[in-house]
Amino acid sequence: MEFLIAILVIIIILVIPNIKVVPQARSYVIERLGSYYTTWKNGLHVKIPFIDRISNNVSLKEIVKDFAPQPVITKDNVTMQIDTVVYFQITDPRLFTYGVESPINAIENLTATTLRNIIGELELDQTLTSRDIINSKMRSILDEATDPWGIKVNRVEVKNIIPPKDIQDAMEKQMRAERERREKILQAEGEKKSSILIAEGEKESAILRAEAEKEAQIKIAEGEAEALLKMKQAEAEGIKLLKDAKADNNVLALKSFEALQNMANGQATKIIVPSDLQGIASLGITLSEISKNKK
Repeated sequence: MEFLIAILVIIIILVIPNIKVVPQARSYVIERLGSYYTTWKNGLHVKIPFIDRISNNVSLKEIVKDFAPQPVITKDNVTMQIDTVVYFQITDPRLFTYGVESPINAIENLTATTLRNIIGELELDQTLTSRDIINSKMRSILDEATDPWGIKVNRVEVKNIIPPKDIQDAMEKQMRAERERREKILQAEGEKKSSILIAEGEKESAILRAEAEKEAQIKIAEGEAEALLKMKQAEAEGIKLLKDAKADNNVLALKSFEALQNMANGQATKIIVPSDLQGIASLGITLSEISKNKK
């Protein structure tokens, strides 16, 4: 009985601690007698006591490392501070464990030296406007250099580019001058467009006034012509009616006298009387009386 208990105690002490469950997105690097033996993926595993050893517990997730700003010198001898962010993933736990000492420090140093080499080929203005080119070159170089370490570099981003203080001040002045220049240009263009619109408005207004006056004069002329035409038509119809009624000479003379009377109602002071009306004594009205009545 005591023997069984001793065996159970040995099992508990030796076997149970050597039963391992590897979680998702992690890998265990196993050494046997000091040499690499295998890599455990996720699941249940058992290692031999005193023979097998877990050399490294590796995460297979993507890792993001924000490295401190590094001093770099551009092609035109401007010293600036640049910090980068590297996104990488461990693809081979064995190479990651045995490929390089302190892989994260190795990536940081490799990033700094690669950044200095790339920036050293660019001038200040190119450095400030070529982030995509810098990111692409760094990712390509780092990915190739870290393959023997079992690391895959997915992305490299230049986070901040900090020029010297005097250059920052000069850049701010330049930007301020550029903004003022654009503001003046926009203001001048606005005034130009406003002047053009005002001139066009005045032109259209003058055209409309001229057209309105023209149409009004046309309407007046048309009205006068129409009135004159109707008067002539009325006179013609009156003469036609007299002719149709076979009026005698006395009636025609009376009508002529009525026309003479209408003429006398005007502003004229002299009236020329036709010779055929001078013989109408029966009417009892002389030219002198007409003149007196007018006065």
